[in-house]
Amino acid sequence: MRLPEFRLEAYFSRWEFSARYNLAASDAESMPLRELLSYANDDERAAWEELHLGYVPTWGEPALRAAIAATYDAIAPDDVLCFAGAQEGLWCAMHAALEPGDHAIVTVPNYQSLETLPRAICGDAVTGIVLRAESNGRLDLDELARAFRPDTRLVAINVPNNPTGAVLSHAEFDRLIALCAERDVVLLSDEVYRGVERDPARTLPQAADRYERALSLNVLSKAYGFPGLRVGWIASRDRALLERMEKMKHYLSICNAAPSELLARIVLRNRETLLARTRERARANLAVLADFFAEFGDRYDWYEPDGACIAFPRYLGGDGVEEHCRRLIEEAGVLLLPASLYRSDLAPTPSDRFRVGFGRAHLREGLAAWRAFLEGGATTG
Repeated sequence: MRLPEFRLEAYFSRWEFSARYNLAASDAESMPLRELLSYANDDERAAWEELHLGYVPTWGEPALRAAIAATYDAIAPDDVLCFAGAQEGLWCAMHAALEPGDHAIVTVPNYQSLETLPRAICGDAVTGIVLRAESNGRLDLDELARAFRPDTRLVAINVPNNPTGAVLSHAEFDRLIALCAERDVVLLSDEVYRGVERDPARTLPQAADRYERALSLNVLSKAYGFPGLRVGWIASRDRALLERMEKMKHYLSICNAAPSELLARIVLRNRETLLARTRERARANLAVLADFFAEFGDRYDWYEPDGACIAFPRYLGGDGVEEHCRRLIEEAGVLLLPASLYRSDLAPTPSDRFRVGFGRAHLREGLAAWRAFLEGGATTG
């Protein structure tokens, strides 16, 4: 299989670890290992001290799968398959649910593999449904309904969405489930930002709880703020699909790292505290970010997201967003993601937007450098 360059990850490879201010990050602020271990109970601390550094089961340690299942309403531990991050889960889910000759529907803009993986499998038989920029990333469910074909096998969504932060309403989510269920179509629901909605009442049910053929993808990287653990999972009551994915994993990571799975259990046992920590930082940072864009309203059109730790505002300058982002990173050390990184081959996407993240601790420092750049005080170096 030949895949195109992963534009966003290639851009991060170039700039993520050299930028002075990474304001493009989509994950929440993490913490040192010693701080996470302070959340451990006596049994977890003892298990950490005596941890055997061998292989763990391909499905994931039973205790971890039980901890994950406890975060759902209708999911049992046997309905959970663990992965080395969310990307491996996406890869396996697409290949388990699709084969050549099938048709898939995906929303755009998106995290690129949500689109390129089904296209690599199905060729041109992939339909993109545009999240409308003029309605702050809303999904047109009437358009989605019209896109179904007799050979449609999968619908892929990401809620809260990357990069817009858009969240479906409960009524829209119910209709989405119904559309898939009526046609016995797999719903791949990327839920990695769930729990960081601006309004807790907007938090949607997890798709796997509501529909037997749904695949709920999640990871500890985004809302939880532990990307270094590389622990993700898919929950589903479709055991046949899970078993197909598990066989694919034998060719990939085989299993997760034992230390990561134990630390993941500590995270999940303290999930309410840790998610509240993320929400509070996002709430405070979002207010700071809104003030910044109001200050420079002649240069930016600000769109407040419904959820996640990211937003997708519009750049109004005549030089274009690509040039603007290039100068910001090269002259001010401020990293943003320009619209070209979210370009889709399936449907037109905005060319004047950029992704900005607000889940990390250094936002004010980054905005100060950004402000100096806009006021003409940025220097190269």
